[in-house]
Amino acid sequence: MLTFAWPHALPLLAGLMGLMVGSFLNVVIHRLPLMMEQQWVKECAEFAGHSADLSAEPNAESESGQVLSLSQPRSRCPHCGHPIAWHENIPVVSYLFLRGRCSACGVGISVRYPLVELVMAGLFYFCVSRWGGTPTAVVWCGFSAAVVTLAMIDWDTTLLPDDITLPLVWSGLIVAALQWNPGVSLSDVLWGAVGGYLSLWGVYWAFKLATGKEGMGFGDFKLFAALGAWFGWAALVPIILMASVLGAVVGMGLKWSSKLREGGYVPFGPFLAIAGLTALFFGPQAILRWTGLAI
Repeated sequence: MLTFAWPHALPLLAGLMGLMVGSFLNVVIHRLPLMMEQQWVKECAEFAGHSADLSAEPNAESESGQVLSLSQPRSRCPHCGHPIAWHENIPVVSYLFLRGRCSACGVGISVRYPLVELVMAGLFYFCVSRWGGTPTAVVWCGFSAAVVTLAMIDWDTTLLPDDITLPLVWSGLIVAALQWNPGVSLSDVLWGAVGGYLSLWGVYWAFKLATGKEGMGFGDFKLFAALGAWFGWAALVPIILMASVLGAVVGMGLKWSSKLREGGYVPFGPFLAIAGLTALFFGPQAILRWTGLAI
C-alpha cells in the first residue's frame, strides 16, 4: 500500500492520472465503434468473396485506406482534418486555452471531451481517497473507466462492445477471487453475473414474444452481468430499479421535447452505468433507501 506524508497527495495524483485516462477514453469512445464497423465491412466482404474498401467508410479518419486503430492515424479535427498537436491535447487545459474551438478552422469542439476527462479525474480521486494506494482502488478505477466508456459509446451508437463488456465480467470474478473487492464473496459475484445476464435475457424474450419487437440488445445483458460480477447478486435489484427509473424519466423527457432518435430508441446501457457508479459511491442499499424499499 502506497502512503504519502500529505494525505491528499495520492488522491490528487490519481485525479491527474484520471484526466489523462479520460483523454484516452475520448479516443476509445470515438474510434472503437468505427473500428467495429471497419471489421464488419471486412468480414462481410470476405464472406462475399470481395475485397473491402475501408477508406470508403464514413468518418473513419483513415488515410489512404489505412485501417483505423486506437493509435493510428494521428488524432485530427473531424471538420477540417487539422492534425492535433501535443499542446492542443492536454486534458481540459487545451480546451480552455483554445476556447473550445479548433485552432485551424475555428469550428467548436464538443464540451463532452473535457467533461469525460473531469469525470474520470473525479472517479479516480474518489477511488483512491476511499481505498488508498491498494489493489482495490486500482481495480475500481479500471471499473469506472470501462463503465464510463460503455455509457458514452452506447449513447452515441446503441452499441455495447464485447471488447469491453466481456473483460468487465471476467475481471469482476477475478477481482473477487483475489479478495480485492471487500464485502462480496466469489459466490456473490458469480451468482450476480449469472442473475444479471439471465434476468435481462428473460425480459428480452418475454417482450419479444409478446410484441414481436426487440426491447433491448444483448450488450445490455452483458453489462448487467458485469455489474453483478462487481457488486454481487444482492445489488441487482437496486441497480436495475434505478436504471429503469432514470431511463423512463429521460425517455419521456426526450419524447416530450421531440428529441428521440429515429425509431424512438433510448439506449439502456448509460442508465445501467449511472446506477453502477451510484452503487460505487453510495452502496446498492442506499438506492433502496432512497426509493423506500430498504428492509
